[in-house]
Amino acid sequence: MTSKLLIYPDPKNPSLTRAVKGIDHNGEQQTIRVVEERPLTIYLNSQEIVTAMTIGDYPEYLAVGYLRNQLMLLPDDVITGVDFDEEVETVVVRTERKTDYEEKLKKKTRTSGCAVGTVFGDMMEGLEDVQLPATPLKTSWLYSLAHEINTMPSLYLEAGAIHGSVLCRGDVPIVYMEDVGRHNAVDKIAGWMMLEGESPDDKIMYTTGRLTSEMVIKTAMMGIPTLASRSGFTAWGVEIAQQVGLTLIGRMRGKRFICLSGEDRLEWDADVNTVQNEPKKSAQR
Repeated sequence: MTSKLLIYPDPKNPSLTRAVKGIDHNGEQQTIRVVEERPLTIYLNSQEIVTAMTIGDYPEYLAVGYLRNQLMLLPDDVITGVDFDEEVETVVVRTERKTDYEEKLKKKTRTSGCAVGTVFGDMMEGLEDVQLPATPLKTSWLYSLAHEINTMPSLYLEAGAIHGSVLCRGDVPIVYMEDVGRHNAVDKIAGWMMLEGESPDDKIMYTTGRLTSEMVIKTAMMGIPTLASRSGFTAWGVEIAQQVGLTLIGRMRGKRFICLSGEDRLEWDADVNTVQNEPKKSAQR
Protein backbone atom coordinates (compact mmCIF):
# COMPACT_ATOMS: atom_id res chain seq x y z
CA MET A 1 0.00 0.00 0.00
CA THR A 2 2.76 2.47 0.93
CA SER A 3 4.65 1.56 -2.24
CA LYS A 4 2.49 4.11 -4.12
CA LEU A 5 3.56 6.89 -1.80
CA LEU A 6 6.60 9.05 -2.47
CA ILE A 7 6.78 10.04 1.22
CA TYR A 8 4.95 8.49 4.14
CA PRO A 9 5.17 8.23 7.94
CA ASP A 10 7.59 5.89 9.65
CA PRO A 11 5.65 4.60 12.69
CA LYS A 12 8.67 2.63 13.91
CA ASN A 13 11.05 5.61 13.97
CA PRO A 14 12.16 5.65 17.65
CA SER A 15 12.75 9.40 17.63
CA LEU A 16 9.07 10.16 17.03
CA THR A 17 7.66 8.44 20.12
CA ARG A 18 8.70 7.68 23.69
CA ALA A 19 7.85 4.76 25.98
CA VAL A 20 6.01 5.92 29.11
CA LYS A 21 4.86 3.83 32.06
CA GLY A 22 1.49 4.33 33.73
CA ILE A 23 -1.37 2.67 35.58
CA ASP A 24 -4.55 1.57 33.78
CA HIS A 25 -8.16 1.44 35.04
CA ASN A 26 -7.49 -1.93 36.65
CA GLY A 27 -4.54 -0.59 38.61
CA GLU A 28 -2.12 -2.56 36.48
CA GLN A 29 1.13 -1.10 35.20
CA GLN A 30 1.23 -0.47 31.45
CA THR A 31 3.88 0.85 29.09
CA ILE A 32 2.65 2.76 26.06
CA ARG A 33 4.29 4.88 23.39
CA VAL A 34 3.44 8.57 23.25
CA VAL A 35 4.22 11.08 20.52
CA GLU A 36 7.27 13.30 20.99
CA GLU A 37 6.69 17.03 20.73
CA ARG A 38 9.63 19.34 20.19
CA PRO A 39 10.15 22.98 19.15
CA LEU A 40 11.37 23.94 15.71
CA THR A 41 12.43 27.54 15.13
CA ILE A 42 12.06 28.80 11.57
CA TYR A 43 14.16 31.61 10.11
CA LEU A 44 13.67 33.31 6.76
CA ASN A 45 17.11 34.63 5.84
CA SER A 46 18.26 36.50 8.99
CA GLN A 47 14.81 37.00 10.55
CA GLU A 48 13.31 34.65 13.14
CA ILE A 49 9.70 33.95 12.10
CA VAL A 50 8.15 31.41 14.45
CA THR A 51 8.81 28.51 16.79
CA ALA A 52 6.44 25.65 15.98
CA MET A 53 5.76 22.54 18.04
CA THR A 54 6.25 19.48 15.84
CA ILE A 55 7.09 15.78 15.95
CA GLY A 56 10.40 16.56 14.26
CA ASP A 57 10.28 14.72 10.93
CA TYR A 58 10.71 16.52 7.59
CA PRO A 59 11.73 19.87 9.19
CA GLU A 60 12.88 21.36 5.88
CA TYR A 61 9.50 20.73 4.24
CA LEU A 62 7.69 22.12 7.27
CA ALA A 63 9.73 25.33 7.26
CA VAL A 64 9.33 26.00 3.53
CA GLY A 65 5.63 25.10 3.58
CA TYR A 66 4.92 27.27 6.60
CA LEU A 67 6.58 30.27 4.97
CA ARG A 68 4.81 29.59 1.68
CA ASN A 69 1.39 29.31 3.31
CA GLN A 70 1.97 32.51 5.29
CA LEU A 71 2.80 34.32 2.00
CA MET A 72 6.35 35.00 3.16
CA LEU A 73 7.71 32.88 0.33
CA LEU A 74 6.35 33.90 -3.06
CA PRO A 75 5.70 31.43 -5.90
CA ASP A 76 8.58 32.84 -7.93
CA ASP A 77 11.05 33.09 -5.06
CA VAL A 78 14.38 31.40 -5.68
CA ILE A 79 15.35 29.37 -2.62
CA THR A 80 19.12 29.28 -2.34
CA GLY A 81 19.32 27.07 0.75
CA VAL A 82 17.35 25.21 3.41
CA ASP A 83 19.57 24.36 6.37
CA PHE A 84 18.45 22.31 9.35
CA ASP A 85 20.56 22.32 12.52
CA GLU A 86 19.38 19.36 14.59
CA GLU A 87 21.38 20.38 17.66
CA VAL A 88 19.61 23.74 18.09
CA GLU A 89 16.39 22.60 16.34
CA THR A 90 16.43 25.40 13.80
CA VAL A 91 15.74 25.66 10.08
CA VAL A 92 17.02 28.60 8.04
CA VAL A 93 15.42 29.18 4.63
CA ARG A 94 17.47 31.45 2.37
CA THR A 95 16.23 33.26 -0.74
CA GLU A 96 17.71 35.47 -3.43
CA ARG A 97 15.07 38.08 -2.60
CA LYS A 98 15.73 40.22 0.46
CA THR A 99 12.94 39.82 3.02
CA ASP A 100 11.69 41.81 6.02
CA TYR A 101 8.43 40.82 7.68
CA GLU A 102 8.63 42.78 10.94
CA GLU A 103 5.28 44.51 10.34
CA LYS A 104 3.58 41.35 9.12
CA LEU A 105 4.57 39.47 12.27
CA LYS A 106 2.72 42.01 14.38
CA LYS A 107 -0.59 41.06 12.75
CA LYS A 108 -0.82 37.44 13.87
CA THR A 109 -4.26 36.03 14.59
CA ARG A 110 -4.72 32.84 16.58
CA THR A 111 -7.04 30.30 14.92
CA SER A 112 -9.05 27.30 16.12
CA GLY A 113 -6.46 24.82 14.75
CA CYS A 114 -4.69 22.71 17.37
CA ALA A 115 -1.08 23.32 18.44
CA VAL A 116 -1.48 27.10 18.19
CA GLY A 117 -1.99 27.43 14.46
CA THR A 118 -1.74 30.98 13.15
CA VAL A 119 -2.76 32.90 10.07
CA PHE A 120 -1.89 36.49 9.28
CA GLY A 121 -4.36 39.28 8.59
CA ASP A 122 -3.48 39.78 4.94
CA MET A 123 -4.01 36.08 4.06
CA MET A 124 -7.71 36.79 3.59
CA GLU A 125 -6.78 39.55 1.14
CA GLY A 126 -4.63 37.05 -0.75
CA LEU A 127 -7.68 34.86 -1.33
CA GLU A 128 -9.16 37.50 -3.64
CA ASP A 129 -6.65 36.52 -6.32
CA VAL A 130 -7.12 32.74 -5.97
CA GLN A 131 -8.43 31.00 -9.09
CA LEU A 132 -8.76 27.28 -8.61
CA PRO A 133 -8.79 24.93 -11.63
CA ALA A 134 -12.07 23.24 -12.60
CA THR A 135 -10.49 19.78 -12.30
CA PRO A 136 -13.18 17.04 -12.27
CA LEU A 137 -13.54 14.97 -9.11
CA LYS A 138 -14.86 11.43 -9.50
CA THR A 139 -16.87 10.09 -6.58
CA SER A 140 -15.16 6.73 -7.07
CA TRP A 141 -11.88 8.43 -6.14
CA LEU A 142 -13.33 9.61 -2.82
CA TYR A 143 -14.45 6.10 -1.85
CA SER A 144 -11.14 4.59 -2.89
CA LEU A 145 -9.10 7.19 -1.00
CA ALA A 146 -11.20 6.97 2.15
CA HIS A 147 -10.70 3.21 2.31
CA GLU A 148 -7.00 3.22 1.47
CA ILE A 149 -5.95 6.11 3.72
CA ASN A 150 -7.86 4.68 6.68
CA THR A 151 -5.89 1.45 6.51
CA MET A 152 -2.41 2.87 5.91
CA PRO A 153 0.33 2.35 8.50
CA SER A 154 0.58 5.52 10.55
CA LEU A 155 2.07 7.06 13.65
CA TYR A 156 -1.50 7.65 14.83
CA LEU A 157 -2.11 3.91 15.06
CA GLU A 158 1.19 3.53 16.90
CA ALA A 159 0.75 6.27 19.50
CA GLY A 160 -2.35 8.42 18.79
CA ALA A 161 -2.52 12.17 19.54
CA ILE A 162 -1.64 13.13 15.98
CA HIS A 163 -3.20 14.35 12.72
CA GLY A 164 -2.50 13.37 9.13
CA SER A 165 -2.77 15.04 5.74
CA VAL A 166 -2.45 13.25 2.42
CA LEU A 167 -1.78 14.74 -1.01
CA CYS A 168 -3.50 12.69 -3.69
CA ARG A 169 -3.55 12.60 -7.48
CA GLY A 170 -6.89 11.17 -8.56
CA ASP A 171 -7.42 8.07 -6.45
CA VAL A 172 -3.70 7.65 -5.70
CA PRO A 173 -2.16 9.00 -2.45
CA ILE A 174 1.34 10.32 -3.18
CA VAL A 175 2.50 12.17 -0.02
CA TYR A 176 1.37 11.37 3.52
CA MET A 177 2.45 13.64 6.40
CA GLU A 178 1.59 13.50 10.11
CA ASP A 179 2.13 15.93 12.98
CA VAL A 180 0.67 17.12 16.29
CA GLY A 181 -1.17 19.86 14.39
CA ARG A 182 -3.05 19.28 11.15
CA HIS A 183 -1.73 22.63 9.86
CA ASN A 184 1.84 21.36 10.32
CA ALA A 185 1.05 18.28 8.24
CA VAL A 186 -0.37 20.48 5.47
CA ASP A 187 2.62 22.82 5.63
CA LYS A 188 4.95 19.83 5.16
CA ILE A 189 3.04 18.95 2.00
CA ALA A 190 3.21 22.57 0.81
CA GLY A 191 6.96 22.58 1.35
CA TRP A 192 7.38 19.33 -0.56
CA MET A 193 5.31 20.72 -3.46
CA MET A 194 7.31 23.95 -3.63
CA LEU A 195 10.73 22.31 -3.44
CA GLU A 196 9.77 19.59 -5.93
CA GLY A 197 7.94 21.94 -8.32
CA GLU A 198 4.75 19.88 -8.09
CA SER A 199 1.62 21.31 -9.75
CA PRO A 200 -1.52 21.57 -7.56
CA ASP A 201 -4.01 21.49 -10.45
CA ASP A 202 -4.83 17.77 -10.38
CA LYS A 203 -4.50 17.26 -6.62
CA ILE A 204 -6.82 16.43 -3.73
CA MET A 205 -5.92 17.32 -0.14
CA TYR A 206 -7.20 14.83 2.45
CA THR A 207 -7.01 15.64 6.15
CA THR A 208 -7.98 13.64 9.20
CA GLY A 209 -9.00 16.77 11.10
CA ARG A 210 -11.81 19.31 11.03
CA LEU A 211 -12.42 21.42 7.95
CA THR A 212 -11.70 24.78 9.56
CA SER A 213 -11.09 28.21 8.06
CA GLU A 214 -7.33 27.72 8.39
CA MET A 215 -7.39 24.41 6.53
CA VAL A 216 -9.53 25.89 3.74
CA ILE A 217 -7.29 28.96 3.41
CA LYS A 218 -4.10 26.91 3.28
CA THR A 219 -5.51 24.51 0.66
CA ALA A 220 -6.85 27.33 -1.51
CA MET A 221 -3.61 29.32 -1.29
CA MET A 222 -1.74 26.21 -2.38
CA GLY A 223 -3.95 26.12 -5.51
CA ILE A 224 -5.46 22.69 -4.72
CA PRO A 225 -9.10 22.53 -5.89
CA THR A 226 -10.43 19.88 -3.46
CA LEU A 227 -10.21 19.44 0.32
CA ALA A 228 -11.71 16.33 1.92
CA SER A 229 -11.94 14.86 5.41
CA ARG A 230 -13.60 12.14 7.45
CA SER A 231 -14.33 14.87 10.02
CA GLY A 232 -16.79 17.78 10.06
CA PHE A 233 -16.92 21.44 9.12
CA THR A 234 -16.87 24.89 10.67
CA ALA A 235 -19.24 27.54 9.30
CA TRP A 236 -16.43 29.94 8.41
CA GLY A 237 -14.54 27.16 6.69
CA VAL A 238 -17.59 26.46 4.50
CA GLU A 239 -18.11 30.16 3.81
CA ILE A 240 -14.53 30.70 2.64
CA ALA A 241 -14.61 27.53 0.51
CA GLN A 242 -17.76 28.79 -1.23
CA GLN A 243 -16.15 32.20 -1.70
CA VAL A 244 -13.09 30.82 -3.51
CA GLY A 245 -14.82 27.90 -5.28
CA LEU A 246 -13.02 25.15 -3.37
CA THR A 247 -14.68 21.73 -3.40
CA LEU A 248 -15.18 20.90 0.29
CA ILE A 249 -16.12 17.36 1.27
CA GLY A 250 -16.50 16.08 4.81
CA ARG A 251 -17.83 13.19 6.91
CA MET A 252 -16.29 10.65 4.54
CA ARG A 253 -17.07 7.36 6.25
CA GLY A 254 -17.81 4.15 4.38
CA LYS A 255 -20.46 4.87 1.76
CA ARG A 256 -21.20 8.39 3.00
CA PHE A 257 -19.86 11.89 2.40
CA ILE A 258 -21.30 15.39 2.14
CA CYS A 259 -20.18 18.19 -0.17
CA LEU A 260 -20.87 21.74 1.05
CA SER A 261 -19.01 23.69 -1.64
CA GLY A 262 -17.81 23.23 -5.22
CA GLU A 263 -20.20 20.41 -6.10
CA ASP A 264 -19.93 21.38 -9.79
CA ARG A 265 -16.63 19.44 -9.97
CA LEU A 266 -18.23 16.15 -8.92
CA GLU A 267 -18.59 13.33 -11.43
CA TRP A 268 -20.96 10.69 -10.07
CA ASP A 269 -19.31 7.60 -11.48
CA ALA A 270 -19.53 5.26 -8.46
CA ASP A 271 -22.27 2.75 -7.64
CA VAL A 272 -22.75 3.26 -3.89
CA ASN A 273 -24.07 -0.30 -3.54
CA THR A 274 -20.64 -1.66 -4.50
CA VAL A 275 -18.68 0.53 -2.06
CA GLN A 276 -17.09 -1.30 0.87
CA ASN A 277 -18.14 -0.48 4.40
CA GLU A 278 -15.50 1.14 6.59
CA PRO A 279 -13.40 -1.47 8.39
CA LYS A 280 -13.88 -1.60 12.14
CA LYS A 281 -10.15 -1.25 12.76
CA SER A 282 -9.30 1.92 10.91
CA ALA A 283 -7.34 5.08 11.59
CA GLN A 284 -10.26 6.91 13.18
CA ARG A 285 -9.36 10.30 14.60
